[in-house]
Amino acid sequence: MKIVVLAGGLSGERNVSLSSGVMVTQALRGRGHQVALVDLFFGLEGYEGSLESRFSAPVPESWKRVSRQAPDLKAIRASRKDQSKSVFGPGVLELCRMADIVYLALHGDCGENGSLQAALDLMGIPYTGSGSFPSAIAMDKDLTKRLIADTGVRTPAWRKVVYTGEQIPALVAETALPVVVKPLDSGSSIGVSIAKTGEELSAALTDCLNYGGKVVLEQYVQGREIQMAYLEGYQLPSIEIIPKQGFYDYENKYQPGATVEITPSPIPAEWEAEIAKATETVFHTLGLAVYARADFIVTEDGTPWFLEINTLPGMTPTSLVPQEAAAVGIDYGRLCEIVIEKSLKAREG
Repeated sequence: MKIVVLAGGLSGERNVSLSSGVMVTQALRGRGHQVALVDLFFGLEGYEGSLESRFSAPVPESWKRVSRQAPDLKAIRASRKDQSKSVFGPGVLELCRMADIVYLALHGDCGENGSLQAALDLMGIPYTGSGSFPSAIAMDKDLTKRLIADTGVRTPAWRKVVYTGEQIPALVAETALPVVVKPLDSGSSIGVSIAKTGEELSAALTDCLNYGGKVVLEQYVQGREIQMAYLEGYQLPSIEIIPKQGFYDYENKYQPGATVEITPSPIPAEWEAEIAKATETVFHTLGLAVYARADFIVTEDGTPWFLEINTLPGMTPTSLVPQEAAAVGIDYGRLCEIVIEKSLKAREG
């Protein structure tokens, strides 16, 4: 099969995406597929070979490691030679048209907010994962919570806030603490913080002005961090996340050894069943397809509190979905193939 793996792009999760892209490309080539890895934003800039040769071109090993800090997007944008405002770098769409399917190894708003999926739909190019509309819904933390609030799935109390710097003191004064501050539509815990004091909340809100000044202020729930992937046709086990320091933020997610990850989670069977039921409910309520990963906090009494769902989960060396799949005997390469097979069926619809 001829496959284009789209990675990189222009989002705060760019570095995570590049790492996922390298892993997916190497795994699929190892299973006999012709695979072209390309950065969505830079495309074939500087590449002198033919489009066809890209399907066997070496992959940059340097992309595999995720740096400790999120990328400087202004600097990345300024470094593209053509300075086009398009999210598609030169040659990207032409390359995608040559493929049987495009594997979306993208994360963040440039790959998960539905716009890329809509563009590929309009061109008749099949891709992996959920469609455009469900992706857009799942990317919006406020809208996701609104839709699942009446399904029986518990979620911490929250409110969406759109604000300016001048409004921060008033927001601090009226917000109950502790509170979790989350940018409305970002992933990989970029910009997320737990504020326990007014000073911490003010700093968090100030920082989130860099992400558009749109946040969800979510009730802080104390408990165990449990995540579960949903893969159509398979029952994957949950995984417990135990950061060695702080909470499961960007650095703890992608730096090897920063977090203890246990799968299957060492929890009672009835807790596991409740988490699985909640994950499936969220998945189908939002109209998602193929696969996703849901995040929960589970309190001492075994109650799962749904936080959010990720429609294009990471596939990096430290990512969770491959660990869950491996626990039931699905190796990394086979997992990628399952995603492709189910995505082709989803696109037929």
